[in-house]
Amino acid sequence: MASKSELPGTYGTENQYDSLVDNSATHSPYKKIRYDDKLDLVSICDPMPEPKMSPTTPVSSAPKMIGPHPSHIVVARSYILEKNIRLLREQSGVPESREDNIRLQGVTWIDNVRRALMMPVRTYDTACIYFHKFRLMNHDVDYNWPDAAAAALFTASKVEDTLKKSRDILCAAYNMRVSASERLTPDDVFFEPQAKAILGLERLMLETSAFDFRSRHPHKLLIKLSKFTYKLNPDTVCLTAFEVCCDIHRTFACLKHSTSTLAMASLELAARLHDERVAAIEEGRDYKMWNTNRYYIMEVLLDLIDLYTSHRASTLLGPRYSLDTFINIRILLNQEASSKSLPRYVNAWAFPRYTYTNGVPKCVEDPSGGREEPVYVGKELEDAAVLAPPTPGGERAKLGQKDTTVRFMLDGEKAREERGVVEEFFREEEEEFEVEVEEVVHGDREMEKRGREGREGREGRYRR
Repeated sequence: MASKSELPGTYGTENQYDSLVDNSATHSPYKKIRYDDKLDLVSICDPMPEPKMSPTTPVSSAPKMIGPHPSHIVVARSYILEKNIRLLREQSGVPESREDNIRLQGVTWIDNVRRALMMPVRTYDTACIYFHKFRLMNHDVDYNWPDAAAAALFTASKVEDTLKKSRDILCAAYNMRVSASERLTPDDVFFEPQAKAILGLERLMLETSAFDFRSRHPHKLLIKLSKFTYKLNPDTVCLTAFEVCCDIHRTFACLKHSTSTLAMASLELAARLHDERVAAIEEGRDYKMWNTNRYYIMEVLLDLIDLYTSHRASTLLGPRYSLDTFINIRILLNQEASSKSLPRYVNAWAFPRYTYTNGVPKCVEDPSGGREEPVYVGKELEDAAVLAPPTPGGERAKLGQKDTTVRFMLDGEKAREERGVVEEFFREEEEEFEVEVEEVVHGDREMEKRGREGREGREGRYRR
């Protein structure tokens, strides 16, 4: 059997070719040995042929462009999709049960303090949105949740023009836990360290929200719909719907859906709790006018039922009704969702889903038609990572970390145009060219044997 060096197209060591190539001056290993005017063998000492490049495509020798980093542009997101929320919660590494408890404790803290300070419900709505966004985009190990809740309420009081000092918020939270004889005043030095921490977290709250001061207040629309559009009982259904709308902000539904969706879902659940039906909402007569649909309302309703069945004691409305009441409503909603093929979550998957019928895959499109993705302009990252200002390495920045300039914009189209202009100066261009390489093919074993026999015969004649 032929060795590896004797196979066509392979190279061996120089010693393996000593019997075939004479290392004398007349038979240099750098010369080609010819027999019968045909190429017989090329030694491994033959230098490889130089690559021939096409003369029409010269190699660009221009140095890399050096300049400042073009900075990152983060476009404000009014809504966060379900799939992004799931990915952010997975990245945090916090167990789901612990994350739910911290979220409910923080919202309860905000609600109790704003009631003690007699702040309006619109401040509560904005503070809850800031609190949820901040916790999704920053890990809990970097801060304490009471400080985050206080910073969210402090920021919301400025946004909604219901100004309260950080010391007032901390003093109100402290006085709720102690007796009347142990209460303190806002100017006490006891609140000095925590007040400074809240001021630092306020800046991070604004960066997390991309300095987007647009806020949503479903309570205002809820009152108008219940009184003037559907003419519901203000003492029963309307009051219950108001509390349901407050409990919505204990879930992530306030980040995913519009004001009209939250208001209609609150009215429908309140009517079901009082054994009444709002046919206009359930049948979808006004969905087009309010730019919503049954998919979104069903998702909010099921989020609320999950809240009332799993954390009933941590809500405003839950302790007033039995668990069986919410379970019965859930059964009716599940039957409707099954009959109309409504998904549990809208925009919950990042890639097309497939079902298999007899082994044949079939793409399942989003029945709601999908909502347009919020825009991120800057470094290309994953959907979950782009929600927070990134670092140059592509990782989410830690609290207070600033490696590059991060700019915040509200207009996505303007950000796209600016990105297109900047990329012209930072684009790395590459040129393609063809290289021609001569491939030397060795003779087969029979030709090698003939060459060896012919050489030995000639050497024998010379000796005689």
